[in-house]
Amino acid sequence: MSGAEERLPVSVLTGFLGSGKTTLLSRLLRHPDMRDTAVIINEFGEVGLDHQLVEKADEDTILMNSGCLCCTIRGDLVNTLRELFLKRVRGEVPEFRRVVIETTGLADPAPILHTLMSDPLVSARFRLDGVITTVDVVNGAGTLDRQMESVKQAAVADRILLTKTDLAGAAEREALMARLRALNPGAPVRPVTHGEVEPEELFNVGLYDPSRKSLDVQGWLRAEAYEGGGHDHGHDHHHHDHEHDHDHEHEHGRQDVNRHDARISSFCLTIDRPVEWSQLAYWLDLLASYRGDDLLRVKGILNVAGSDRPVVVHGVQHLFHPPVQLEAWPDADRRSRIVFITRDIPRATIEQTLNAMLGDGAEAKAAG
Repeated sequence: MSGAEERLPVSVLTGFLGSGKTTLLSRLLRHPDMRDTAVIINEFGEVGLDHQLVEKADEDTILMNSGCLCCTIRGDLVNTLRELFLKRVRGEVPEFRRVVIETTGLADPAPILHTLMSDPLVSARFRLDGVITTVDVVNGAGTLDRQMESVKQAAVADRILLTKTDLAGAAEREALMARLRALNPGAPVRPVTHGEVEPEELFNVGLYDPSRKSLDVQGWLRAEAYEGGGHDHGHDHHHHDHEHDHDHEHEHGRQDVNRHDARISSFCLTIDRPVEWSQLAYWLDLLASYRGDDLLRVKGILNVAGSDRPVVVHGVQHLFHPPVQLEAWPDADRRSRIVFITRDIPRATIEQTLNAMLGDGAEAKAAG
């Protein structure tokens, strides 16, 4: 596809209440590289963009002097995206080339990801580019302790921005960064002040765009980040359960009853030999059927038997995106690598069921 027929990249901007999404969005939309961007929010009142408004196109859309447009979610996201695309085709709004969806602070991002991946009309015109999550360094640790939504927002992110870094000390900042890296080893954690960050660091991630010859699989499959959870490398991988992985900041995690991220596991499994697609697809389907609610995110690059090109898979809870075949491997490593971000599913459970599926003495191993 080319031109207007290309699927438009969609980035999901999430983060808990007061974590700096408004400041970040306002700064981003002033950047020249953000022109031709459509922003979808829940209410105009939640985003301080009034100083940038030029005119109100209708009751739901505003145009900004930055070249961007902003619209509210009417009814549901599916209808909003469809109507926005139709307005683009009819020339009623500028021909935007990117969409940013800002969630409410209390939102679980999974339903938005489901919509982008599952609705046939939406997925025909739009593709998920990545999830950007803001975390407030002043209140972030307490929010992670109290609010499971904030943990999920960080766990499923492709990029994590640590905001309000000028208001906290170095020790506090480093402790939160370490906690976020343990929670989501595959996502870069970047400190920002007053929302100052270059768009190129956040957008055009290209994770799931089949038209690109080289996707950013090296970034989100950073297997070295999952080696022993970043610590305790001497233990056998079968003994790295999720409580061990996330108690690195204190020795007595059981006493910390509010540590929601102790329920989250992030790990990467590797398979040395080519896999049979039918077997693996069946296993993923069973896993999603029985434990989908707690399968927060799955991303992998596979060496499929009978093919010299890698296959990328991506899933969110019960739903898996159609597999994408890349033009070439991103590096010399030909192992299948699958990243799992789970809630209350021990790594051993995933390993054992996958190894049972593989059979013939094959083994899926944790990174490292």
